[in-house]
Amino acid sequence: MKWPLPALLAWGIAWLAFAALAAAGVAPWLSLLAASALGVPLCLWGSTPWRRVFIVAGFPLSLFASGVAGSVPAWTWLAPLALLLLLYPINAWRDAPLFPTPSGALRGLAALAPLPARARVIDAGCGIGDGLRELHREYPDACIEGIEWSWPLRMVCALRCRFARVRRADIWAADWSAFDLVYLFQRPESMPRATEKAARELPRGAWLASLEFAAPALRPQQILQCADGRRVWLYQAPFRRID
Repeated sequence: MKWPLPALLAWGIAWLAFAALAAAGVAPWLSLLAASALGVPLCLWGSTPWRRVFIVAGFPLSLFASGVAGSVPAWTWLAPLALLLLLYPINAWRDAPLFPTPSGALRGLAALAPLPARARVIDAGCGIGDGLRELHREYPDACIEGIEWSWPLRMVCALRCRFARVRRADIWAADWSAFDLVYLFQRPESMPRATEKAARELPRGAWLASLEFAAPALRPQQILQCADGRRVWLYQAPFRRID
């Protein structure tokens, strides 16, 4: 959907839910909490982190501006912040926000980074599972896994990707040593940390695949050119350092 249609639809759904609950005699504060909670799953319609924030915050802000908020206790306005923290826990703020892997972005990956049968492949920070779907298409015989710290995102991902093992974990605390390929869609600031972790833990022959952002100080073995102009940077252990 073209922006801002996702936001308008999400806000409209939240307002309908609020009005229906109020008409049913539900307490205003509880109606606000329930309607605001809808913003968490609906924010996945947003294609960028800021758009997802707008979707979550739009209903409570519009309710406040409408004047209807006078019947709602002041403490209830902490609910949207709590919902946002639930979706993006504080200890995950240093990592990339929800960056879904575009459809078709990994097409051709298996040709450049071939893996043995029943290889173990992991998406470190799998979000709602778009990267897992891409990896499954490229490596249909592999054991696909995903880790995600946000438990609401982990639940959505597990429902969307029944073919994969999806668990809640910190990507920096998880052990990467058992995997043949680690896929990342992080941000430039976190790539040095990911590079050092991969260099310590990945066994010989294993691959580190990073969508869009290159690993500093490493020389890639392969570069996959995506249809939308992005690149997937491919590094095979032991890594080659840039002199």
